[in-house]
Amino acid sequence: MKKLKNILACVVGIIIGSLVNMALISVSGKIIPLPDGVDNKTAEGLAAGIHLFEPRHFIFPFLAHALGTFTGAFTATKLSHPQTIYGPIIIGILFLAGGIMMVLQLSAPMWFNITDLVAAYLPMAYMGFVLGKIKQRP
Repeated sequence: MKKLKNILACVVGIIIGSLVNMALISVSGKIIPLPDGVDNKTAEGLAAGIHLFEPRHFIFPFLAHALGTFTGAFTATKLSHPQTIYGPIIIGILFLAGGIMMVLQLSAPMWFNITDLVAAYLPMAYMGFVLGKIKQRP
């Protein structure tokens, strides 16, 4: 029963983390407008216009990746019993795989690719695990 609960906690964490990621990406253009002519509705449109991006345009993608991973790992930790690191690490690895696919599809600047892959996934999954383990006082 504990294994099933931990598997479900991981699945819920992936879903919640993905929703956070998508929500941040969808509001990013309203907060930091995209350059004229960039269509971020498709991967092809984004790849065609990414050369027009300034450093500020990469803030929300990084936040979406980092906070999505963190939220998913935190959720999985809170829902699992016992609170193990397996779910958060699985979430971090799956989100990292998505980040690697993004790097391969888009020609974003190397500084962003390195920062995103190194800081947004596994460290945030670990942080979500650590903070998720903290017991709340009654």
